[in-house]
Amino acid sequence: MSEAINSSSLARPVLWSIPKHSVTATEIESKAKVLFERLIAISSEHADVRFASSLAAEDMVVTDAIVQSAAKISLFTLATGRLHQETIVMTEEVENHYKISIERIEPAPQDVESFIKQYGLNGFYDSEEAKKSCCGARKIKPLHQALEGADAWLSGQRREQAVTRSDLPLRELDDARQITKYNPLFDWSESDVWAYIEHYKVPIHPLHMQGYPSIGCEPCTRAVKAGEDIRAGRWWWLQQDSKECGLHVK
Repeated sequence: MSEAINSSSLARPVLWSIPKHSVTATEIESKAKVLFERLIAISSEHADVRFASSLAAEDMVVTDAIVQSAAKISLFTLATGRLHQETIVMTEEVENHYKISIERIEPAPQDVESFIKQYGLNGFYDSEEAKKSCCGARKIKPLHQALEGADAWLSGQRREQAVTRSDLPLRELDDARQITKYNPLFDWSESDVWAYIEHYKVPIHPLHMQGYPSIGCEPCTRAVKAGEDIRAGRWWWLQQDSKECGLHVK
């Protein structure tokens, strides 16, 4: 019996874990200073800036930087109805930690019902069309609602994250809403992100400790193996160049 257990244990894949880094305190403080300056400049240029947070590592860096810089940027999260329980709890913990408010934007019930009627609750596994339809109902339409009246918004995207983001700029036009969109971490490395979190003692989403480098809806996100692409766990049944939900596609 013990041999079978040991054999089973050896076959278990090694999951992704929070990476070690060699970024010094001086280097990350310098990076942070530039980030703070970016956020202050963005909030000074626009009347109403909003930040969409998933509570994952990059978004926690931006959240911490907004608070530290005192930039006038409001926060919201897309409460899709299919999030991990850990994400729901984390939202409250972040609010308490920073003494801030994060608005929850929920999908319209009729949009969710329409998707389920056409494809089934988990029909997004069956086709790219169905996946886009689910994201449309639970994320894209709520994002439109969340950004009504805003003249700019922020994301936590980085160029390193995916092939679809390799030419990501700091500033771009959100064609769908005709407002400015900023990616203040566009030139940050994964090491920079985790060095910042460690240096400034930023709260960490519990799923990061369970092999999840990227966090989204529960049925569409899973842990990844060590050495896999950091977004391999998002919509894993799709091709690599399809790893976007539509929130960030021009």
